[in-house]
Amino acid sequence: MLTALAAAKAYAAASSAAAPGITGAATGGQGFGELLKSVMSDATQASKAAETQIAAQVSGKAELIDVVTAISSAEASLETVMAVRDQVISAYQEIMRMPI
Repeated sequence: MLTALAAAKAYAAASSAAAPGITGAATGGQGFGELLKSVMSDATQASKAAETQIAAQVSGKAELIDVVTAISSAEASLETVMAVRDQVISAYQEIMRMPI
């Protein structure tokens, strides 16, 4: 299970890849929505790559280590997405509890 610190590190890594040292809004670059869409796309691609490796292994065209590596990558991507989602939900709930 990922902790809040791991989720924060994953988010920091993703946002520094989008615009190193500067936020997307300040540069007119990638916004938070596009960043999330990109991360979700990467997670989907990792999952599809794992499925492809599994199919290749079943047909005898891939090594087992390649399958395990692809599955591990897909699992890590999914856990990162879920951790960021949990933090976004937590932040939303905290904002909703704030008095106006």
